[in-house]
Formats: sequence, structure tokens, C-alpha cells
Amino acid sequence: MIREDQLDGTFGHPKELWDAAKEEARRTLAKIAKIPDVIEYGQLTREISSIRFDPHGDDFRRFLGQLSWESDAAGRGMITAIVVHKHDQRPGTGFFALAAELGSDISDPDKCWSQEVERVFRDFQQERNTA
Repeated sequence: MIREDQLDGTFGHPKELWDAAKEEARRTLAKIAKIPDVIEYGQLTREISSIRFDPHGDDFRRFLGQLSWESDAAGRGMITAIVVHKHDQRPGTGFFALAAELGSDISDPDKCWSQEVERVFRDFQQERNTA
């Protein structure tokens, strides 16, 4: 379950850097979603200059969770659905755990994920077409 401190937490990072990193990640993910394509965890960390994240680090997982929670709350889908592992081009288990918390049916993980990716692509394509 998502706790309030996880939504506002910066997990050892200064708040101003955390917020700057989130903005960098949002810009990168929006650009990728508009193509549409996916991005690997390691690639995303390299696009963020405010904080040097380890793509396997707990702070980075929580960071991604915040991004997805915020994006979903804004009606745009879980933006981190397009962030995938290098070895299998699929999201990590944290994505599915958060999807379940947000009310998605994860009984068929592939279906859940593909629906969320399609939603993200559709929302960002619409933004691109109206820009």
C-alpha cells in the first residue's frame, strides 16, 4: 500500500533536487511516449542529471512509483509503464504492485501492462496532436 510519506518522501535526497529530477524524468517520459516507444531503466537514469540514481536502487523504485501515482491521479495513466528492463523489455514487479494498488486487474499481467502502455501512448499522442 502507498503511504503518504512515500508520496511526499525524497528518500534521502534534498527536496529541490528530487523535484528537479521528477521534472527531468517527466519530460523524458513524455518525449518517449509521444514517439511512441519504451525506455530502459538505466537509460532513464542517465537522462536525469539532478540526482544520480542507481537503476536498481530503492530510491529509484520509489521515485518511479511517485511518478506513476501522480500521472495516474492526473488521469494520464501510469507513465512508468513505458520504463522496462533491458533483459526482457518488461516493467519490474513494482509496476504491477502499484497497478494493483491503483485498482488495475493484474490477474493477467501482460494484459494489464499492455493496456496501461496503450493508455499512456494514447494520452501523449493526443497531447502531441493538439500541440
